[in-house]
Amino acid sequence: MDAAVRRALENDFTVDITTWGRVSGKPRRIEIWMLHIGGRFFITGTPRPRDWLANLSARPDLVVHLKQAVVAGLDARAEIVTDHSTRRQVLESDDADWYRGQCPLDELLESAPMVELFFEN
Repeated sequence: MDAAVRRALENDFTVDITTWGRVSGKPRRIEIWMLHIGGRFFITGTPRPRDWLANLSARPDLVVHLKQAVVAGLDARAEIVTDHSTRRQVLESDDADWYRGQCPLDELLESAPMVELFFEN
């Protein structure tokens, strides 16, 4: 992965992701926030059903589209985060303060959607 792309991954908060519909199999592209925490990459949200999570549960492959400092589409794989200590690290980070302003931390820890992204080199 080139240095400019790596910097963009680490610093660009708003990205698009393309997932594939769990029923239709058709590509679905949405804008979303990606958090870079401790050298790792996460997508989370406030607790409620999310199409992107349902799609990634059925097919964990996705494309992360950088669109700020660098324009690039990066193949990635998502893993649902169930580990409590990882969920706490993400949701207590400064980058997740908006989420904590939307609902109590305990509720986020219990039921916020969360995946970790792993990029193909």
